[in-house]
Amino acid sequence: MVVTVLEAIQKSTEFLGRKNVESPRLQTELLLAHLLKMPRLKLYLDFDRVLTTAETDALRELVKRRGQREPLQHITGSTSFCGYEIAVNRRVLVPRPETEMLAELGWQFLSTINHQPSTALDLCTGSGCIAIALAAKCPAAKIIAADISTEALVLAKENAAQNNVAARIEFLQGDGFAALANGAQFDLIVSNPPYIPSAEIATLEPEVRDFDPRAALDGGADGLEFYRLIASQAGSFLKPEGKVMVEFGDGQAEAISNIFEAEKWIVEAVKEDYSQRARILVAGK
Repeated sequence: MVVTVLEAIQKSTEFLGRKNVESPRLQTELLLAHLLKMPRLKLYLDFDRVLTTAETDALRELVKRRGQREPLQHITGSTSFCGYEIAVNRRVLVPRPETEMLAELGWQFLSTINHQPSTALDLCTGSGCIAIALAAKCPAAKIIAADISTEALVLAKENAAQNNVAARIEFLQGDGFAALANGAQFDLIVSNPPYIPSAEIATLEPEVRDFDPRAALDGGADGLEFYRLIASQAGSFLKPEGKVMVEFGDGQAEAISNIFEAEKWIVEAVKEDYSQRARILVAGK
């Protein structure tokens, strides 16, 4: 059966729509563009192109996987983060657009530091996306990236090498600050830690619930476990003028501000994300 690019897009969009996939047309176009190795917008110039049988079969498999709610980024194997290509799979959290704002705040702050090299710690690094963005944007900075998951760190190291910043990021395996050497001091401590309350994980979208590693989601009973850890321990690893920047979930701003203030931090800002939701806390001692 002969199928054109446009017909394939229309049929696949209908299928994904029935499977409750968000933005089914966009998802279809991104899958087809990935398959045909072309920019998505070029599909619009090629609507009448007839797909080969092999291309049709391959697209059907990709769309079927997406219909089973496997994340697009797992199917294509990577995602763009601050303009850098980051490989992702079941070992790491798929980076969200909001986290790009956290990375940007981080490199903007590092660029204001007079002494060199500036130093930054990316706690719960996962895919390494924040550490990689910091290293790429601040070539003079020394970055430490820590995670409890050895599997995540393997992928993070591969991502750093792929983006030509591996020489300037040291990856450490360990639980929170336990990964660090005694006396380590940083200008910036940045983290996108797990912040979903344990009981809420079962209610998340299948793409997150079934494919992101639970350890990267589960923030304990109230979702705030890691913020208590950071607020209580980060101070001894921070230089006098240093900053802590953390991402958090919807509705957590007040509770996290209280946690930091109780540990004698000065909450300098709570930044909103693209949808005007409070999303990032900036604090100093």
